Amino acid sequence: MQVNLRESWWIRDVEIPTRLVLAPMAGVSVQAFRRQGRRYGAGLVCSEMVSCAGLEHRNERTLGYLRVGADEHPLAIQIFGAEPAVMAEAARMVEAAGADLVDVNFGCPVRKVTKTGAGATLLDDPDRACRIVEAMAEAVIVPVSVKMRRGLENGSRTCLDVGPRLVEAGASTLTLHPRSAKQMYTGEADHALTAELVSLVDVPVVASGDITSRARAQAVLATTGAAAVMVGRGAQGNPWTLREIVDGDSAEPTREEVAAELILFIRETVRELGQRRASGFLKKFYGWYLGRGRFPRPFKQELVQLESADEVARRLFAAAPGAAEIVERLEAELPDPADEILLDQMPISIYGGG
Repeated sequence: MQVNLRESWWIRDVEIPTRLVLAPMAGVSVQAFRRQGRRYGAGLVCSEMVSCAGLEHRNERTLGYLRVGADEHPLAIQIFGAEPAVMAEAARMVEAAGADLVDVNFGCPVRKVTKTGAGATLLDDPDRACRIVEAMAEAVIVPVSVKMRRGLENGSRTCLDVGPRLVEAGASTLTLHPRSAKQMYTGEADHALTAELVSLVDVPVVASGDITSRARAQAVLATTGAAAVMVGRGAQGNPWTLREIVDGDSAEPTREEVAAELILFIRETVRELGQRRASGFLKKFYGWYLGRGRFPRPFKQELVQLESADEVARRLFAAAPGAAEIVERLEAELPDPADEILLDQMPISIYGGG
């Protein structure tokens, strides 16, 4: 059975225009990444996970994750933490920033997150997990979504017990990555578990894990009954895989197209993070974009050695002169930066003072 990935679906009162969701990824899902994902077919984009403790303490860098662009909607901002009251306040801040959904992370397996009692650890504390979701759902009008793993240990079926309870607590949608926290990203995602979860809840379920092609997306949607698929690592430096999944367009990008997308990504990231932070942050993206035989390996190594992101952009223009016209067109399509919701436009009470 072929599923139309261009068909819209709903998370409560939020319409998602395609059945492809761009995953929240730490150190990756900046605004430039999300905007690019929307252009290439993602119906819903997600921020990287944001610390509710950082929001509570009004950390300037953490607050910066709440920047929302006019072309990102529908957008979910993901938060993590372990205290219901603090998570509820963070959810209010996410709503005030203009997000369409507030997502809670019950899936992160990384030690620095789980040691605080957050992330995947909460699957082993379902009462607390439900209190968090309930507090968030009562605090905001926008839907609350939950992203989780199958459980902490290999072979765990914890998600099948916890998932329905989270829905009862107020979750409007669930995303399941059916690997254990212990697995990290090894082995295969067991989407038979996704199908079981779909049968147990009356809200949309998003299938995450190993969605790397249109054929795989179609197979997972058809066999699980999930409302949508989530793509993560496959889209890193490769937005064309989103286009292939949604539309079946498997045409390889030209060198000029690759260079243009990377240059735009660099410029947008510098605008968001500043030259100094962006220069270090961007280095991992050079290999992701320019790999797959698109550019010679020495060229990628050369870019990593350059001191500033601006120098990298100039070198890319020199290597692919035809990229200039594409970049000009792409930049003309971007919304006016004045349309962004920035911190000084948010109610003052949520970020300190009066």
